[in-house]
Amino acid sequence: MPDERQPTAVAFARFAWVALAFTIAVVLWGAFVRATGSGAGCGAHWPLCNGEVVPRSPRLETLIELTHRVTSGLSLLLVVVLWVWARRSVPAGHRVRRAALAALLLMLSEALIGAGLVLFGLVADDRSSVRAFVLALHLTNTFLLLASLALTAYFAGRGPAGTSRWRWSGLAGFSVAALAAVLVVGVSGAITALGDTLFPAESLRHGFEQDFGAGSHFLLRMRVWHPVLALVTSLALAAFAQAQQRRFGAAVGRLPGLLLGCTMLQLLAGVANVLLLAPVWLQIVHLALADLVWVSLVVLAAAALDADTTGPGTMR
Repeated sequence: MPDERQPTAVAFARFAWVALAFTIAVVLWGAFVRATGSGAGCGAHWPLCNGEVVPRSPRLETLIELTHRVTSGLSLLLVVVLWVWARRSVPAGHRVRRAALAALLLMLSEALIGAGLVLFGLVADDRSSVRAFVLALHLTNTFLLLASLALTAYFAGRGPAGTSRWRWSGLAGFSVAALAAVLVVGVSGAITALGDTLFPAESLRHGFEQDFGAGSHFLLRMRVWHPVLALVTSLALAAFAQAQQRRFGAAVGRLPGLLLGCTMLQLLAGVANVLLLAPVWLQIVHLALADLVWVSLVVLAAAALDADTTGPGTMR
């Protein structure tokens, strides 16, 4: 079936997906910064790095942090272009335009939160509850940013079919609950990863002793909840995916299978993370899968809500 969308709309949708993919890569590099303890690589300076635009004779930690700042700036530039393009290509009130604006605002708040982490010294070996709170806020903002970018791309890819307004229904409530559950698991995972970085376990037994020790740091005591929440949420996601597949069929395409596959891989990566004592590379893989679970859930929920509003059709 030929693509009935205008060439500019196709190009915009592809650009939105590229912006999303690049932003995910920046998020993963940010996790690498945290996992390697390089968050203070540029000192307590922002946006400058150790008081300089281009630091001379930088340490490895400085190069890691500086790379994150540069790529974050490029990601911001992509989102600005996306927003300007949306304003020029679709009318006011269009879903693409609203999603692109949300992406821009969330990208700006993402930068502000990142700057706050540096300027207030909530990096490297800081073990405060404030850092855990800001990290949770950072993860929430990141997930909302990825969701807005994914929706921008999805709405643009739907063409005229993407202009429908959703109605509140049982499906909408189910979708919100699923998204909230994944967000909670993501926050608990971010806190768990921080605990793994600050209090590395020497063995599996040592890790369990850390988790359940009476005098353990609060980050370690919270770590035990993440796998429980992840397992319960995974079961809920499986039920959500299967329900949408049965109800809407072709209207949601392969999205239910994608969500199920990413969820199963995420569970396996979580188990491996525990057994292998959370090596840096596996923490990055774990986060990448978490991002894919989140994005696939957002797009599946959007496709199901579209089908629920306009009636089952063919997934574009």
